Amino acid sequence: MIDVGDLSRAEWEHLYATCSDIIDHPADYLNACRGKVAASLFYEPSTRTNFSFQAAMQRVGGTVFGFSDPNATSVAKGETLKDTVKIVSAYADVLVIRSPKEGAAKAAALYSDVPVINAGDGGHMHPTQTMADLTTITRLRGQVDGLSIGLCGDLKNGRTVHSLIKALAKFEGVKFYLISPRELAVPDYIRAFMQAHDMRTVEVTGLEPVIPQLDVLYMTRIQRERFVDPLEYERNKGVYILTRRKLLRAKKDLLVMHPLPRVDEIALDVDDDPRAVYFAQARFGMFARMALLTDLANQPRTAPPSVEIGTMPLCTNPNCITQTERYLPPLVKQSENADCCGFCDGSL
Repeated sequence: MIDVGDLSRAEWEHLYATCSDIIDHPADYLNACRGKVAASLFYEPSTRTNFSFQAAMQRVGGTVFGFSDPNATSVAKGETLKDTVKIVSAYADVLVIRSPKEGAAKAAALYSDVPVINAGDGGHMHPTQTMADLTTITRLRGQVDGLSIGLCGDLKNGRTVHSLIKALAKFEGVKFYLISPRELAVPDYIRAFMQAHDMRTVEVTGLEPVIPQLDVLYMTRIQRERFVDPLEYERNKGVYILTRRKLLRAKKDLLVMHPLPRVDEIALDVDDDPRAVYFAQARFGMFARMALLTDLANQPRTAPPSVEIGTMPLCTNPNCITQTERYLPPLVKQSENADCCGFCDGSL
């Protein structure tokens, strides 16, 4: 599970059916991963995703080991991602990896003997958060088709937004309201993806004018850690703050979602509004990960094919995994009739 966009709608519906059954009959899955082990490789801080995966694996009968501080591992001694993955995949049945480097999960999958799950790679993708999002919408609204969805905040660096957009391309009649400052609009590769898939979009800089049109409002924080220039962060922080007053004009059945953590973009007085579902969304995410682990942890071990040894990265994205792991092969893929980096989707 590197990019949720790689799933067909049928594959997603199969995963959701398992997830829904787990929500309704959790006792039936207590031993679904009995004897299986998940390795948690978190090169970047995390609360929800890390704990959610640990809880998910334990609830289906498996066990978890790993690290949340790479400085306490051989990474601090200079070990490559490839060698870490080769070693850890010898011990585990599934790898869960989070990294500040875009494309890290794709790189790990090239060398792992077991399935790899992308738990977030820089500002690129976060597929299991998207599973949580789709589960929440489907469970609470009954369907995803035909909804008007507002994505608000840092759409440039928000990996959860990028994953969600790619997943929603599989559904019909979805209309997007992209709400962000101009300098934090969706990156070019996501805009090209939306255009290629004829996704209906409206780009605006203000939240209040469009809030009455929305069925789902997906708030995101302005991500301080993704900014190279601190002044740019200071200019944009606090630009969108959802309050109870602003919700007065919203639909009665609106879903207010957030991948969390929040900073100041949702006021505390929104928490008690029945339309605020972001804490329930986190619980749905655990069930979605239970479904995914039940599938992937039970896959047979398969030695990966050998890959070319690279020398210089083709990609110029400074946060691409190829900038630090120079041995990675020069992967190129076609994306909307343009050549893109096979790891981070950056334009070549």
